[in-house]
Amino acid sequence: MRDHPHDEDVPLTEVWTGRATNRAQWLLALGGAAFLALGVELAVDSAWTSGIAPLVMAVVGCIAAGLLVIFGTLAFVHVAVKVDQDCLEVRCGHIGLPRRRIPLAQVAGAEFVARVTPCQWGGWGYRWRPEKGTAVVVRRGEGVVLRLWDGHTFTITVDNAEAAVRIIRDRLHSTIPGAAH
Repeated sequence: MRDHPHDEDVPLTEVWTGRATNRAQWLLALGGAAFLALGVELAVDSAWTSGIAPLVMAVVGCIAAGLLVIFGTLAFVHVAVKVDQDCLEVRCGHIGLPRRRIPLAQVAGAEFVARVTPCQWGGWGYRWRPEKGTAVVVRRGEGVVLRLWDGHTFTITVDNAEAAVRIIRDRLHSTIPGAAH
């Protein structure tokens, strides 16, 4: 594991936070804004000579596609991870949705993965693959893989994933009766 300058040990009573950001998602959001603008342009500046049904379908389609792309991409511009003494919480995007909260009592172990890629999971976002588990992937790079007691896994791309794994392992070991700190 690499040393990071901000890897000081976090006491068990404090909260560890981490983030990962993907600035490329902003380009996709701009594409969505272009679709939205096209829909508005069609609605405002059209001569309406080809009939109302095709025009309404074009306007609604462009606006719907634009909004879907904008909100779909902005939801995964970044991910924020918080580990406190009881749980790990993952929040996506600027409004924190989707969000997942995993009690540490459900975690059997945590592993550092040096390279998680969107290709491994079928793209960016909140992903599920039957053979791999669930993941929140906002960029390629280091990540945390949680092994849950129910046999599932949960992967998160986050900066300083090594520190997150160390904190989670320390907290898991501290919950075992008689474990040394």
